[in-house]
Amino acid sequence: MKQTATICGILIIVVLALALAAIPGSTALSQAQATPNIPHGAALYDNWMAVTGQQAPAGSQAIWSRQNTNTISGPDTWRCVTCHGWDYQGKAGAYRAGTNYTGFPGVFAETQNMSPEEITAAISGKSDPAHDFSKYLDAASMTDLADFIKTALINDNQYIDPLTYDVIGGSSANGSKLYESACASCHGEDGAKIAMKFDGYQAGLGTLAAVDPWRLLHKTRFGTPGTPMVIGYTLGWTAQDGRDVLLYTQQAFRTGQERPTSLPVIPDNNNTTLPTPSWFTGVLTALGAILASAGFAILLGSVLVIIIFIVVWSMRNNK
Repeated sequence: MKQTATICGILIIVVLALALAAIPGSTALSQAQATPNIPHGAALYDNWMAVTGQQAPAGSQAIWSRQNTNTISGPDTWRCVTCHGWDYQGKAGAYRAGTNYTGFPGVFAETQNMSPEEITAAISGKSDPAHDFSKYLDAASMTDLADFIKTALINDNQYIDPLTYDVIGGSSANGSKLYESACASCHGEDGAKIAMKFDGYQAGLGTLAAVDPWRLLHKTRFGTPGTPMVIGYTLGWTAQDGRDVLLYTQQAFRTGQERPTSLPVIPDNNNTTLPTPSWFTGVLTALGAILASAGFAILLGSVLVIIIFIVVWSMRNNK
């Protein structure tokens, strides 16, 4: 009899544990813990030195000497985007001509048939010793970068006119709504509240959208290293949402700035000071996180209490 009760108690515990695992909040938590940090990987692709706080290695990156068309040197040659482009397509994309041309391939097409592990091997120099970044990026960072390249790249070139750089199709109305809700508080109603310095320009979002739409897409989706900002990826924006925001900025903030004959790498101005996020927004965000955690803890505690009650009840009945 005692043995039967013990077995029943164990079975009850197992069933309840399985039920707990099936609870949406519990499943979401485990998935969140296992999900790669895509925005972190995207930031590393943009400028891993700004992300890690490291000084740029001395000289130009070793693989840079394999080309002689792009004349820049030093820190920017160590950035993934300098070779592979903001559209991720290297010599087949926006960097197919002009001063930014290097002849290096893009990561979009090259990694289609590669696993994340193979991409990590390429980043760490196992495939090509001249492309070894393992001295500067830890294993977790290389994994995040590889997962970003494998799972989060978007081919926007079919939606951007190669001559005018204007977005083809899309909804400016949807872009306006998204911009107002996520971007306007920092960048202003005219997109000019934060002045960005690049390629001789001192300009806002309107100029950036006109001269390098691919960079604007990357930034709105994944952010800028070292700069606190709301990003489309965490807001759940679709690829089309990102293009709609770009379309809106091109149309609403058009400055008449002539487009360059070749796209600049556009180094970031990390000295730009962003408006401090609203304390009220911060309090709401923190409160939401606390309530979510507390709710899950209460649910878990309740289930454990029920399990203990059933086990004790079974033992007493057995006696």
